[in-house]
Amino acid sequence: MSATEMQARATKVFREPNTTTMVGIIGGSGLDDPDLFTDRKEVDCDTPYGKPSDKMITGTIGGVPCCLIGRHGRKHTVMPTNVNYRANLFALKEAGCTHVIVSTACGSLREENKPGDIIVIDQYIDRTTKRPTTFLDGEAGHPVGVLHCEQATPFNAGVAALMKETLTELKIEHHPKGTMVSIEGPRFSTRAESHMFRAWGADLINMTTSTEVALASELGLLYGAFAMSTDYDAWREGEEVTVASVLAVMAKNSGNVTKALSAMVPKIAAQDWAKDIAHAHNSRFIMGAD
Repeated sequence: MSATEMQARATKVFREPNTTTMVGIIGGSGLDDPDLFTDRKEVDCDTPYGKPSDKMITGTIGGVPCCLIGRHGRKHTVMPTNVNYRANLFALKEAGCTHVIVSTACGSLREENKPGDIIVIDQYIDRTTKRPTTFLDGEAGHPVGVLHCEQATPFNAGVAALMKETLTELKIEHHPKGTMVSIEGPRFSTRAESHMFRAWGADLINMTTSTEVALASELGLLYGAFAMSTDYDAWREGEEVTVASVLAVMAKNSGNVTKALSAMVPKIAAQDWAKDIAHAHNSRFIMGAD
């Protein structure tokens, strides 16, 4: 495919909203559950931004078409900086997705966000430094122009409401809001950094959210995130964090998120998202486009 053809393909996906509900899911190996999908298939994708982190898994949940991509690859071999966030999200949008629901493991910066709790994120602070952060980067084969994307409310409120409703119905311990600070990684924070992020008002810390939700906004995708607290980060002195304890918490969290997704996806399909999708596309300010 020539650069001109690639640009036309990328521009079409970028500009045109999908209108038939399809749910994209991004998560780790815990969500790659054969029982989650009916009519499960694996699709090898390529995009104008390169290949996604792994093959896309397609199928249905409660009769609703869905697609899943493992953020770090199914064997967790892709570190946060090297995740091809643009390819992952582009592949989901091109497949027809209107929504993207994700899971993300994180450290807790607040006593009340206990390991094992799930937090429905509503804000983020970006401390990443080394990643492509826009689809309109001036490179050959990519859409033309400069994009300024509204981020005052980066997470879709309607999606967040369904997440909280579903977690409540399932009696899963959760918190209705939280600010995630995303660091570059792959190292963890120093104790001084952890205290600084607490002073800034952050509640949680990970290495992926800020990049992913901002790029989802550029594509006009309705994004929601289940943050899975695994430990108390570096600020809480005297806290012993072991690999075994973190893995045990992650297994519990992944099971709860899988339950929540199974119950939530049919609720998404039952609602009319036309206004949300239109707003998501119209809130993008593009300069210099054809």
